[in-house]
Amino acid sequence: SVPIAKQLASIKALRKGSDLEKAFATAALVYNNYADPESKLSKSETKSLLQSQFWHFIQGQENKPKYQEIISSLDEESENKINFEDFMIMLVSLTLMSDLLQEIKNVKITK
Repeated sequence: SVPIAKQLASIKALRKGSDLEKAFATAALVYNNYADPESKLSKSETKSLLQSQFWHFIQGQENKPKYQEIISSLDEESENKINFEDFMIMLVSLTLMSDLLQEIKNVKITK
């Protein structure tokens, strides 16, 4: 498989893109690399992706009710698959409850 950085570099429109644009493009590329041909993820694939690619954001969240709700919904036996929109909503939700978010907010900006 082609590394994400190389995939990102191949997107002509992002060569002069902002950091935010590149961040969202990276999330889309990671999702697409895990997704099936219909551009969807099974719940177990989603959980695996979160554990392997989003570990620093979910680490230490196990006791938070909202985290438990999100993860338990991924453990349910279901044929339902997750599309990119639902995946991004899940990422934002996990980011907002993350302990890492506070650390990010505390980063000093030097000019």
